[in-house]
Amino acid sequence: MPLHHGVHPSTHTAKHDHREQVPLREEPEEAEEPDEFDEFDESDVPGEPDEPRSPAMTAEPIDVADAPPPPPEGESEKKQEAVSEKKRERDRDVALVPGQDATASHEEAVHQPLDSRDTSISFEEFMYWAAITRADEDAANKAFREARGPRTFKSVIKSRFSRAPKAEPAAEPANDGLNSVLDRAEEEVVNEDPESVAVSHGVSEQEWKTASRALRTASWGAVFFLITTDVLGPFSTPWAFAQMGYGPGIALYTVFGVMAGYSGWIIWRSFSGLDSDRFPLLTYGDLFFRLFGQVSRHVVNFMLGLQLLLNVAALILSNGQSISQISQGDNDSNGDGICFIACLAIFTAAGCIVGQIRTLQRFAWIANFAVWINLIIIFLCMGVVANYPPNFKATEASFGPEFGPGPVQTFAGTPPDGLSTGGSGFVGSLNGLNQAVYSYGGCMAFVAFLSEMRHPWDFWKALLCGEVFIYCVYMFFGIFVYSYQGQYSFNPVMQGLSPYGFQTAANILNLITGLIAAALYGNIGFKVIYIEVFEEIFHLPPLTKRIGKIAWAVMIPVYWALAFIIAATIPQFNYISGLVGALFILSFTYTFPALVGLGFWLRKDAMTAEERFDPSTRQYNYVDTGFARWKRAFMMKPWFNLFNLFYMLGSVVTTVLGVYSSVEGLIAAFDGKSSSTSFGCTPPV
Repeated sequence: MPLHHGVHPSTHTAKHDHREQVPLREEPEEAEEPDEFDEFDESDVPGEPDEPRSPAMTAEPIDVADAPPPPPEGESEKKQEAVSEKKRERDRDVALVPGQDATASHEEAVHQPLDSRDTSISFEEFMYWAAITRADEDAANKAFREARGPRTFKSVIKSRFSRAPKAEPAAEPANDGLNSVLDRAEEEVVNEDPESVAVSHGVSEQEWKTASRALRTASWGAVFFLITTDVLGPFSTPWAFAQMGYGPGIALYTVFGVMAGYSGWIIWRSFSGLDSDRFPLLTYGDLFFRLFGQVSRHVVNFMLGLQLLLNVAALILSNGQSISQISQGDNDSNGDGICFIACLAIFTAAGCIVGQIRTLQRFAWIANFAVWINLIIIFLCMGVVANYPPNFKATEASFGPEFGPGPVQTFAGTPPDGLSTGGSGFVGSLNGLNQAVYSYGGCMAFVAFLSEMRHPWDFWKALLCGEVFIYCVYMFFGIFVYSYQGQYSFNPVMQGLSPYGFQTAANILNLITGLIAAALYGNIGFKVIYIEVFEEIFHLPPLTKRIGKIAWAVMIPVYWALAFIIAATIPQFNYISGLVGALFILSFTYTFPALVGLGFWLRKDAMTAEERFDPSTRQYNYVDTGFARWKRAFMMKPWFNLFNLFYMLGSVVTTVLGVYSSVEGLIAAFDGKSSSTSFGCTPPV
């Protein structure tokens, strides 16, 4: 499932759909046969009425004697013209108002849709087409489930490993289920020359809809595993509790978990109101573009690309430490093992190979695998910490001699000075808070997941199940390990295990999940950069084209090399992850969703029943403008809007405090207290 799956409306078409083929330029048009997926009603379809069907076209022969007499000359033409005029008037008068029901059938005429990032498109136009798309998706989802049949364990396994069905020949379109329709549309979108098709034939609404949904195939169950893989990071929670103590740790993880779920809900509702087949919403930046304009999209996409790059750098640093520990042998039989900078290079090289995977089409299955590996690591670590002492060598190497061998201590509140590896007092607590923020980060990828869902209205199921599961894992695992290791809790936790055999097993498993997570972040991150920079500025073709694929293969190693330089420059994993959490993850998970909520509902509630959108002219008749309009919108949901406002301001304050504590920690990491140095061979563990 590629992130940039939505194909530009002016640059693609599908040559056929699942119904009878109709010449695009021949007049008059033959009547289209309804299939098992469409409830066909001529009165619901705008445009010219169909030609009367001859007896030869019917399923059963008709006796000429029983046939009705032909209408008087000219009466049929007058009737058709009257029907056409009535439908045109209905299209002009259609309005998008709160509570309006959208019809799944809309204009089928050949046309050239606009670019989804055209600044002339209004918020109300986005809302209009989104309402139609949601209704279409609901009908298509029901048809898909009927065609798929009941789900069994055998069918799930078979679907994961079977090849997609081959496309039917264009001359023999068959009603073989929605999957085959989508497969044919996807093949045509990839192989056809879009510009020539668009110019010579135009793009009908049905062709646009079919091609746009060719890659929208993810179920909510698949998205649950993607969310869990993206968000779940339990191996920093014991260290976070060690900086804050039991009480503040439980409180902050609970509050941040609830608010992260609320942010996901805002993203889901805003996406559902603005995404459509005609104007697909592909990235976090697209969401801001439709609410706040072009500049905001560039700023958000730049921040998103940088944050995902830093995520990859943090994974290189963390997994480089794992490789270093493995190479040191039992009881340091190999000394410091492999040079630490070489350990980082090894993981980077592996990432360059895995990063060549361009599509996320089968990533949900790999994500499923990663979730279960993480659970194995969790149970392994819990068993080890309950029976063995902490890894004093690792804590002393990272935080100085004051964290050498000694008694384990735990605290209900903030630990006293000298008993927190993240800093003393307030700074240490803020570093722990940063890790709590980092643990719930993931909203930046929710738009990408939503854009590839077959039925986005089901996203709430994946979100709720994922957030509850993640919160339970954090609470249980964090408190359990902190109770046994106290101030010696390490980040990541598997590197704080003292028996070499168990430590090595956990590190190897963590390397696998680390590669999967890095592949996910690198894939989405580079696609954002490619779309924002290489397509828009340098006008390179999409990644589905041959040149785009070559560009991907060449640029992915450069992307990983840049992440390697960042990881090798900063010697402390805790502080780089804390900085990323405070500056970017907190913004994307808490601050930006609150801003999106304010912008979306204010503009939506400003729309009234008297205002109408005309799809033929793309004009919206506003009844008022300026301050009076926004005041009226704000008072529609005053408490809800005030909550979002204070939520956004509180997130900004937390961001500033988190950046301050992370910078203080990085300064301390470079003042000689840590044995690890930039581009050095001495390992930090």
